[in-house]
Amino acid sequence: MRIRDFLGLTTSAIIAHRLRSLLTALGIAVGIAAVILLTSIGEGIHRFVLQEFTQFGTTLVAINPGRATTAGTSMGVFGTERPLSIGDAEALSRLPFAKAVVPFVQGNAEVKADNRRRRTAVYGSGPQMPQAFSMSVRLGRFLPADDPVAPRAFAVLGSKLRAELFAEANPLGKRITIGGSRYRVIGVMEPKGTVLGFDLDDSVYIPAARALNLFNRGSLFEIDVLYRETAAVDTVVAGIERVLKARHGKHDFTVTTQQQMLDVLGSILDILTFAVAAIGGISLLVGAIGIVTIMSIAVNERIHEIGLLRALGATRGQILGLFLGEALVLAAIGGVGGLVMGIGIAWLLHLLLPALPVHTPMLYVLLAESLALCIGLLAGVAPARRAAMLDPIEALRTA
Repeated sequence: MRIRDFLGLTTSAIIAHRLRSLLTALGIAVGIAAVILLTSIGEGIHRFVLQEFTQFGTTLVAINPGRATTAGTSMGVFGTERPLSIGDAEALSRLPFAKAVVPFVQGNAEVKADNRRRRTAVYGSGPQMPQAFSMSVRLGRFLPADDPVAPRAFAVLGSKLRAELFAEANPLGKRITIGGSRYRVIGVMEPKGTVLGFDLDDSVYIPAARALNLFNRGSLFEIDVLYRETAAVDTVVAGIERVLKARHGKHDFTVTTQQQMLDVLGSILDILTFAVAAIGGISLLVGAIGIVTIMSIAVNERIHEIGLLRALGATRGQILGLFLGEALVLAAIGGVGGLVMGIGIAWLLHLLLPALPVHTPMLYVLLAESLALCIGLLAGVAPARRAAMLDPIEALRTA
C-alpha cells in the first residue's frame, strides 16, 4: 500500500463520519485543555511565589529564636531560655562575611499625623535594611546608625502611608505618633508593592529597640544576615552558630538559609503542579475511553471493507496500521484543539484577572501533544488488532 493511499483511506474514514470524529477529538481536546489550563495556573503561581521570594536576593540567612522542631518550624520565644537580642545582631555584624545584619521586629499600631490617623504595619529594623532587602529611599534617608539600644525616635514611611497621612505635602521633618510615642519623619521609601501578602508600602519603619518597647517584646522576631557572594553557605551557617552558641551557651535558635526556604517552597509548589495536572489527566482518561469506543464501532461497521482490502492483498500489518493511523490522527487533531483551547482560556483568565499569574512553558505544550498522540496510539491498539485479525473470507461474507 502506497503512503498516499494509506493517508487517503485514513482521512476519508474520518471525513465520512464527521460528527463522530469531531466528538472523539473533542474528548481528547477537553482533556488536553484541562491539563494545559491547570498546569499553566500552577506554573504561574510557582514562578510568582519564587520571584517574590528571591527578589531580596539569594544570599540571605534568617535566624529565629527557638530551636527548630522536627517539622522545620521555629518554636519562637517560648522554645528558648534566651531570646534573640540586639546585642546578638551586633555580634553577628562583626563576622567577616557579613555585608548587612538587620534586627527585625514586626507589629501593628496606630499612626497619627495632625488630624489623620491610620492603623498599619510597623517594622522595627536596623540601618542596613535597605541594603539587605534591595530597597530604595525616595525622599530623605533611612534610619541612621544610632546607638543600637537607645536610638533616636526617627521614622521612615512607606509610599502608600505617606500618601494617606500627608497627601502631596513633604513629610520630612514632620512629627507623627506611633502607638502613643512621637517620632520625626526622616524619609520615604520607594514603592515596593506587596511581597508574599505583606504590603511594604503601607507601613512605617522605626529602630528595632524602639519597636521592642512599643510592642513590649523581649525578643527580636528575626535577625537577617546578608552575606558576601564569595562566602560558602556552610561557612556562613557555621560562623553564625558559633557566635550565637558562645553568647547563649547552647543551640537555642534556628538558622534558615534562603536555599532551604526555596527548596521547601519548591517541593510544595511541585506537588501543587502535579496535583492539578493529575486532575486534568482524568479528562484525558475519559477521552481515551472515547477513542476505544469509537474505533471499536468503526471496526464493526467496516468489516466488509476490511475483507475487501485483505482480498486485494492488504496485509494484517497494513490493516493494523490503517486503524492505528485513524486513532493517531483523531488524537492529534484533539491535541491541537486542546492546546488552542487551554492556552486561549489561560490567556483570557489572565486578561480578566490580571492578579492571577499564568504561564505556559513550551515544554508543557510539547508534552501535552505527545501525550495526546500516545493516548490515541494506546487506545487504538485493541480495535486495530481486532480488525487485523479478522478472517478475510468471513469479513467478505458480512453484508
